[in-house]
Amino acid sequence: MQALVLLLWTGALLAHSSCQDSAGSPQEDAPAPDTTGVPVEEEDPFFKVPVNKLAAAISNFGYDLYRVRSGLSPAANVLLSPLSVATALSALSLGAEQRTESTIHRALYYDLISNPDIHGTYKELLAAVTAPEKNFKSASRIIFERKLRIKSSFVTPLEKSYGTRPRILTGNPRLDLQEVNNWVQAQMKGKIARSTQEIPSGVSILLLGVAHFKGQWVTKFDSRKTSLQDFHLDEERTVRVPMMSDPKAILRYGLDSDLNCKIAQLPLTGSMSIIFFLPLKVTQNLTMIEESLTSEFIHDIDRELKTIQAVLTIPKLKLSYEGEVTKSLQEMKLQSLFDSPDLSKITGKPIKLTQVEHRSGFEWNEDGAGAAPSPGLQPARLTFPLDYHLHQPFIFVLRDTDTGALLFIGKILDPRGI
Repeated sequence: MQALVLLLWTGALLAHSSCQDSAGSPQEDAPAPDTTGVPVEEEDPFFKVPVNKLAAAISNFGYDLYRVRSGLSPAANVLLSPLSVATALSALSLGAEQRTESTIHRALYYDLISNPDIHGTYKELLAAVTAPEKNFKSASRIIFERKLRIKSSFVTPLEKSYGTRPRILTGNPRLDLQEVNNWVQAQMKGKIARSTQEIPSGVSILLLGVAHFKGQWVTKFDSRKTSLQDFHLDEERTVRVPMMSDPKAILRYGLDSDLNCKIAQLPLTGSMSIIFFLPLKVTQNLTMIEESLTSEFIHDIDRELKTIQAVLTIPKLKLSYEGEVTKSLQEMKLQSLFDSPDLSKITGKPIKLTQVEHRSGFEWNEDGAGAAPSPGLQPARLTFPLDYHLHQPFIFVLRDTDTGALLFIGKILDPRGI
């Protein structure tokens, strides 16, 4: 991973390198070399916790999925909750023999985890990130072709670790769509609109991942300061969108000189936070930022940003997405799941993955827990006011602070919606 350099506008310099130290500048906390004379990088204690390590693995899958999805639609907004897709894939791996299981596990980065009970740990992770105070809902489901006989040895661990049962299609597109919509409505408490798209014919296995988040800021915005302002789509085009404002916002901030972007982190209730990546120029390509996103990179950012006071404006957002991520997964070395996977732990009949659907809803407005910043926050003193205005294309990451899990990621080129 490339070095992260965060320059605060106070003139303080923060440096991070996940690869090696700069020549001639030994660090006090650098790991001691082993007997072979090769420096050994010590694992961050945060990632030694099994739930956190699993969260990092599937979050890296999520960043991969986002990059592919963004590359397929470079001129469009992207909104994803990769956790719901990862959960469906992880659950499917319960029914896979070694060859196919290894394919799924590599995509989910499980091959880098020495955990004998991945699925039990996944149950802990889901319970942690969907706790009521998080305001985050996520659910996944495996839907099989009609008349398929499923082994109970697959259903039992599926229900135990992932809290879901598989669904067998009836073959009636209208009834199948109604049942799926009813399930989504029940899981998301009615927060996601019903789909009007029929279940396609010829389905062997359909994976469905759904998620919804309604954020609450630790410090709420004053709705009287919300107004229509310009959002610059590029150098020439602007649109008017509702922008929330706070002239004395407390946030965590840094300037990444390598990525040419200003990074800000805003806290949400329930030990959640949103990290924004704002390019220095409206015409700047977002690809370099996207390529840098990993669990470890985001974790380092979380440690290195500094608390400051700033003049803040941020779009008022309510976004939704419904569509397939089938092609994206096929681009991620998972094509064999769509060709001839070995899923004989599920059924004796040859079956394969045919479609992966994703539905998500994401919103934030002025709502927050309090009208004033937490008294424990002591912003750094700046010699001049700092402005942070999300009035041009940006990337955001919604992260669970407790586990480090990536819950939502978005590329906002036009905040008027998806």
